[in-house]
Amino acid sequence: MFNIDSIANKFRVSYLLFALLLCATFVSIFLYAEMRIEQDLVKARLLQQLELSQKEYGEQTVYTAEPGIKIYRYDSAPENLKAIATETVQEISVTVDTDADKTNTELHFFHYHRDQQNYILTYLENTDMVMENYPVLAIFEHLEDIFAAALKAAVILSLLIAIVFSQLSSKQIIKPLLALKRAVETDHRNLTELTHLPSEVGVLARAIDEKNHKLEQYLKREQLFTGDVSHELRTPLTIIMGASEVLASQLEHDSRLSEFTNRISNTAKETSEIITALLLLSRAPEKLDAPLTSINSIAANEIERLKYLLRYKTVTCTVVAEQEYTAYVRPELLKMALGNLIKNAFQYTDDGEVIVTIDAKKITVTDTGLGIPEVMMPLLYERFERLNHSDTDNQMDKDLSPNFHSVYKVEGTGLGLSIVQRIMTHMGWQLTHHPNESGGSTFSIYYQ
Repeated sequence: MFNIDSIANKFRVSYLLFALLLCATFVSIFLYAEMRIEQDLVKARLLQQLELSQKEYGEQTVYTAEPGIKIYRYDSAPENLKAIATETVQEISVTVDTDADKTNTELHFFHYHRDQQNYILTYLENTDMVMENYPVLAIFEHLEDIFAAALKAAVILSLLIAIVFSQLSSKQIIKPLLALKRAVETDHRNLTELTHLPSEVGVLARAIDEKNHKLEQYLKREQLFTGDVSHELRTPLTIIMGASEVLASQLEHDSRLSEFTNRISNTAKETSEIITALLLLSRAPEKLDAPLTSINSIAANEIERLKYLLRYKTVTCTVVAEQEYTAYVRPELLKMALGNLIKNAFQYTDDGEVIVTIDAKKITVTDTGLGIPEVMMPLLYERFERLNHSDTDNQMDKDLSPNFHSVYKVEGTGLGLSIVQRIMTHMGWQLTHHPNESGGSTFSIYYQ
């Protein structure tokens, strides 16, 4: 398929347009020169015939000469010629009756003033022109056909040469660009060889090499930061989990205090899993192993882990799945993505139900909360974007109901959906959202 955005194709089209413009210029010059020469030859022939006719026949109103020449004294000329005739040779199309049929031809004519007398001289083209009458005009009309055929052949040959030359030239022009492309695709191993070129490709290669160096330094700093943070956080988290277990064993008879120790232990474990998931997101997707993971188990575990958010609400949560569904995915990433969606549904639903539906193509989290206002939809997956009750002077905030403000007093950073979207992109899955007719939202994770 022809792609006009390709540099090579643009170059080929430019060559072809240039060839067409050049051919059109030469054709225009040829036609103009042919017209002027023919006008001068016809004018000279008619003036010669006028002089010969006057010498032979004296003064008459109409002179007729062969082939196709007729000279009128102005007062006896046809009215249509008198109306349009000038001192420049003109031509009009006329129909001539012949023995066989009617034919279309050209009538040349012009107005001429001589010895206080005006004439209109005409010449009917395509009549037999013998060498004895006017050899120059006869030769010109013969050569005119030859020149026209040669000009057509030259135009066709020029276009063919332009096409062939554009193909060869475009390959040579884009060859350095293809070398630059291959160098970039091969982890920049050959890029340094192109940075020394003095051409525009060398300038581009140097710019890419410099940009790559900056990106490598940035990624290296980010990887070091991620590794350092995870290393430094794991130690205190391990201490917290160990201390909470010791504390739980000592308070096993005090149910009220045991609940707090369990919260401490679970939160520490959850934070450790989040760190693991974030470390996985910092790696290239193709370098991650994806074991066969049970989606039903992760959904059930996340619901159980987050049930404390529904303690003081009249909200029920159910899982709908016809069978056990699995997917090849890192369980830490799926846990983090699905956990964020379930957590949002629990936090922003005060009454009704939350339904987690699992089938062969997708995981759906549906709630009966107040949903997401239309004004917030463009910022749905943006980082740190969430509505606060204090934003009363904001036009977005003015469009919301008072009940919606009470829901959005829930603590949060506005990172949840952004992280879910990032996980989806990392795994090659898709996240969608649509509002429910009866209120609330439905988020779907398509993993097929």
